[in-house]
Amino acid sequence: MKKNIPLFIVLFILSSCGPKSQNKNLTYQNIVILSDLSSRLDNLPSKDSAEIHKIVEYFKNECVKPGEKIGDKSSITFAAFSEKVSAAIDLNDYKNLGDKQRFVNSTGVYKQKGLVSKITDFEKAISNEYHNTRNDGLDLISLLIEKLNNEPIIKANLELPDGIDTTFINFDNNIYIFTDGYLEYKNKNENNQFYFSTHEIENVRKYCIANKLNANQALTKDSSLGLPAYKSHKNKLTKLHVFETHERDKDRTTQTYSHAIGLRDNEILEAVWRKWAKDSDFKSFEWKKY
Repeated sequence: MKKNIPLFIVLFILSSCGPKSQNKNLTYQNIVILSDLSSRLDNLPSKDSAEIHKIVEYFKNECVKPGEKIGDKSSITFAAFSEKVSAAIDLNDYKNLGDKQRFVNSTGVYKQKGLVSKITDFEKAISNEYHNTRNDGLDLISLLIEKLNNEPIIKANLELPDGIDTTFINFDNNIYIFTDGYLEYKNKNENNQFYFSTHEIENVRKYCIANKLNANQALTKDSSLGLPAYKSHKNKLTKLHVFETHERDKDRTTQTYSHAIGLRDNEILEAVWRKWAKDSDFKSFEWKKY
């Protein structure tokens, strides 16, 4: 054993004198906007366009940062649930750093077709979709699962080795769903797996009252009251945001509700969506109402 000690010392000295790795961790945003474009848009004044504009501004000013940031790889896409992606801006499409920065800053050959122009086109495309598309009812959960698993909307993290150094490219995948929160579709009699509307909400409400529980407790105690989980490795990479939901049980003339706090439609729907997202292993979940 004593004979081996000098060798250990030599190896230690050599390792301590050698160059140390300079690893980098870089994080970029992958923003995906999905809208149900249903009859809800005709039932209430829509706040979708204002909220989507905020997301686009966040992409430009906080992610890409023209004139400040170099080499960003963020992206933003939009699709109706019933369609493929209809608008997209992906900075990773520009492999040459010089081209990318000219595009981002709208300079040189990209003066008239850079990021500023692309964002204008992006929002115009969304406006056209909202104007021209209406869906009576879609199986949103099934379509979300389909898009996550069969369309290239989620980005995986990357490792780029360079000698002893490695650059870790991380993507924050954020899916923003614009819907009223109700899960209604025409073929319920054929497949009610992810159907959740007035009747299902009332079942949760009655269970809560009968057992003196809130919606979260009721769904935990009796999982059949909610939605079946669907786990996927893509879910673990995804932050889910459900935006612009509202209460049908609110009288907007008198500003009164049909049910007590904790038993209102939107509160029960949030509990159902939130539990489904948690049980399905989504990275995080956000719920926002009118």
